[in-house]
Amino acid sequence: NINKWKILIILMKLEINNIFIGEGFPPYVIAELSANHNGSIERAKESITAAKLSGASAVKIQTYTADTMTIDCNLEDFMIKGGLWDGYQLYELYKEAETPFEWHAELFEHAKKIGITIFSSPFDETAVDLLEELNTPAYKIASFELVDLPLIKYVAKTKKPLLMSTGMASEEEIHEAVATAREAGCDQILLFHCISSYPAPIEQANLKQMHGLRDKFGVVIGLSDHTIGNTAAITATGLGASAIEKHFTLSRNDKGPDSEFSIEPSELKDLIAQVNDAWSGLGSMSYQRPPAEQGSLVFRRSLYFVKDLQSGHVITKNDIRRIRPGHGLPPKYFDDLLGLTLTSDVHRGEPVKWDVIDK
Repeated sequence: NINKWKILIILMKLEINNIFIGEGFPPYVIAELSANHNGSIERAKESITAAKLSGASAVKIQTYTADTMTIDCNLEDFMIKGGLWDGYQLYELYKEAETPFEWHAELFEHAKKIGITIFSSPFDETAVDLLEELNTPAYKIASFELVDLPLIKYVAKTKKPLLMSTGMASEEEIHEAVATAREAGCDQILLFHCISSYPAPIEQANLKQMHGLRDKFGVVIGLSDHTIGNTAAITATGLGASAIEKHFTLSRNDKGPDSEFSIEPSELKDLIAQVNDAWSGLGSMSYQRPPAEQGSLVFRRSLYFVKDLQSGHVITKNDIRRIRPGHGLPPKYFDDLLGLTLTSDVHRGEPVKWDVIDK
């Protein structure tokens, strides 16, 4: 039963624009543009191009307006206290960070022109409608929206691949989100393990939780990474993450709402190389030795004659030794050879072979 379950996990996969995502495929690296356009559509397009040149599998944007995210209100509930966005009124933050709906068609067209997949996180039904008009190939549900089951249901009805972040969510909330998506007809689901802190402390990354997501919910797993650096993403790949999402900016020096925990093009390029190396190193559960070891076999220990001996001699422990190189019989036959008789003359430094021994 355990082996059957492992096979099912291996077979689980998503397909986005003819690219498969799953344990048997290279890591799918998503450059999250988020608010790093800094209010400029030209910067947004430059960022998409930079993601493509860095080797990203896809670029992701966010589809909302301040009015679809919250209301313009100055009451205490709507004020941010502490953290990266301390002092912001929610409406003001989202107004600054939003990717205007009227940009979307141009951004999708630009991505198509340069040959990189683009999709988005919708934050309400109007965003889904817009993205459907643009024929988005997939959807991402942000951690903060994982509890918005009506939104998940609306997205899932499109039957397109659905990636969902699990930051802040309890096991019950994750179960409700996955069940809602499946009941609405979505059968391609990826769950991102995520720590919704900006940036997230590496010592709280808790990457082993990915296995729980995979095993309990029967989904492809990934990491939406808000830590500084690439350590968490590389480790996650080694633990089975099939997709890595990382916030991306042209330059952290050009301050924006998300710039502090975003990586730059050269860092994204390094990340992609490193997670692909990590994935390549995983291999499979097999005792078949790799070709790279063939040249080393000759340097293993084996049995050699260490004296000149004549035919008819009875082998003693002083006649043979377990030494390098590896052209003779394996060392396991040492005791078996003692007391056997030579059928021909041998010389010091000659590998022990069965053809000179009376067995």
